[in-house]
Amino acid sequence: MAEKVKVAFLGPVATYTHQATKTAFPEGEEKYEFVPTNTIRDVFDHVQSSQTTFGVVPFENSTHGVVSFTLDALADRDSSLEDISICGEVYMDIHHYLLGYHSRPGDEGLGHIKRIYSHPQAFGQTIQFRRKNLSREVEVIDVASTSKAAEIAAQDKTGESAAIAGRLAGEENGLEVLRGCIEDREDNTTRFFVIRRKDGPTYGAGEEGGEYKSLVSFTVSSHETPGALANVLGCFKQRGLNLSSINSVPGLRRGQRAFEYLFFVEFEGCLGDGDREGRVKGVMEDLGRETSGWRLLGGWKNGRGR
Repeated sequence: MAEKVKVAFLGPVATYTHQATKTAFPEGEEKYEFVPTNTIRDVFDHVQSSQTTFGVVPFENSTHGVVSFTLDALADRDSSLEDISICGEVYMDIHHYLLGYHSRPGDEGLGHIKRIYSHPQAFGQTIQFRRKNLSREVEVIDVASTSKAAEIAAQDKTGESAAIAGRLAGEENGLEVLRGCIEDREDNTTRFFVIRRKDGPTYGAGEEGGEYKSLVSFTVSSHETPGALANVLGCFKQRGLNLSSINSVPGLRRGQRAFEYLFFVEFEGCLGDGDREGRVKGVMEDLGRETSGWRLLGGWKNGRGR
C-alpha cells in the first residue's frame, strides 16, 4: 500500500478549514492523511519543514476580508518560509451557528450566556447578530479556531459559555444549536489557499479549462516618491494583466523603516501554461526594475467553479 500524502490544516477536526481540506483533496483518507495544527502559522511551518506535503489555510472572507494570520505568514518577515508556494484554492459557503447549552429544557432565550468563544474572522462575520441578540455585557473571547471554541464551550456545563462555529463542530462536541445561520450575509464565502513547497509535487485538483491566477509581493523603491506604487501597478496594466486584489502589511524587514509596507497583488495569469503571450514573464521583468524587491508567491488554477 502506498504511503498516504500528508496535508496540514488549521485544526482541530470539524473546523471550516478541515472541511475545505476535504474539498480540496476529494480522494479523502484513502490517499491522504489530514494533519490538524493549532494555528495557521503551524500549517506553513509543517509544509516548509516537509512534515506535510500540502497545507490548507483560509485567505479571505467575502464579508470580513483578508485573514491577517495568513497574510502575515505570506509576508515572511524573518525569511523562514522562503520555500512556500500557493498551488490551489477552494471556495466554501460559510454558515455560522451559536452553539452551547440551553439554560433549562424549553427555554429558548440567550440571557444565560456570559461569554462567547470563536475565531476573530467568525466574530467579524456575525456582528449584526450579536448586536441584536446578545447582551453587550457578554465577554467576547478570541481563540485559534472555531472548533477550539466549540471544545471550550462544551466544557462549561452551566451553559454560560457559548461558541460561534460550524454545525459539525457542535455535533463533534455534543453542543446544542442555540441559533442557526447567524452570519451577517447569506452569501458569506471564504476562500482557502492550498500551499506546498516550491519543489513539491503538482497539486492535481484544479478545474479543467479554468483560468489561472498568481500572487506576488513587493516593496516599492521609495515610499517618499510620489507615484511609486502607481508605477508598479501600471506594469500590470501595460502587460494587459487584470488585478483581482491588493493588500498590504507593514514590512518591518531588515533595512525597512516603520510604516513602510509590503504589498500583495493578485492577478489573472501565471507562468508556464497560464502565461498568455509571455505577459506574466514580462511583468516579472518589470517588477525587477520598478521595485526594491519582489517575490512570486505562487500560481494556480481558479477554484471558483468548485
